[in-house]
Amino acid sequence: MWYVIEGHDGPDVLAKRLAARPAHLARLTALRDAGRLMLAGPCPAIDAEDPGPAGFSGSLVVAEFGSLDEARAWADADPYVAAGIYARVDVRPFKRVLP
Repeated sequence: MWYVIEGHDGPDVLAKRLAARPAHLARLTALRDAGRLMLAGPCPAIDAEDPGPAGFSGSLVVAEFGSLDEARAWADADPYVAAGIYARVDVRPFKRVLP
């Protein structure tokens, strides 16, 4: 089943985010290579593709896992969680309709 993982950044974490990004992307690349990643990306904190020093408000991942518990465990092991970037992480089931 598909799951939405939404990480919400805490305040003033841009430098931490940039430092942890390679490890974060490596996990997403592994999901993609396994055919389990629908989409992933950050949410700019301002209305701009490149928010510069404003940074990001969080990230969104839609990926396939065997269960909600498995999706939560994967989210809990994210380098952004370990680095203290995410103040909160929400994991919910997702039903793909379109496209």
